[in-house]
Amino acid sequence: MKGYKTWLVALVSAVGLLIILLSLGQSGSDSPCPYLCIGIGAGLFGQGTGELVSRRALRSSPEICKQLEIAQKDERNVAIANRAKGKAYDMMTYAFGALIVSFALMRVEMAAVLMLVVVYLGVQGCALYWRFRYEKEM
Repeated sequence: MKGYKTWLVALVSAVGLLIILLSLGQSGSDSPCPYLCIGIGAGLFGQGTGELVSRRALRSSPEICKQLEIAQKDERNVAIANRAKGKAYDMMTYAFGALIVSFALMRVEMAAVLMLVVVYLGVQGCALYWRFRYEKEM
C-alpha cells in the first residue's frame, strides 16, 4: 500500500479547499482565489479518489496487481510513452509559438505576452539542457 497516505492527504486537501471555496464565495469579492480553489481542489479530488478506488479494487487480487506493475515497467511501454511525449512536445512547441504571435498581434497586454515568452524560452532551454546532457552520456 505504498503511497496510500499520500492520496488520502490529497483527498482531504481537496475537501479543505472546497470548504475554503465556500467560505470565500460568500464574501462576493472578485478575487481569483475561489476559482483557483475550484481548479486545484477538483484536480486533487479526482486524482486522490481515482487512486484510492483503484488501490482498493486491486487489493483483493495480487496477481492482477503484479501484472499491472510489470506492464508499467515494460521497456516497450516505456518507449511508447516517451515517443508520445516527444510528439506532444513537438506539437506544443509550434502551438505555443503560434499563441505567442497571435497574442502579440491582438495587442494583449505586454506583461502577459512577456510571461508567455519567458515560459516558452524556459521550456526550450530545458530541452536543450537535457539534449546536451544525454548526448554526453550516450
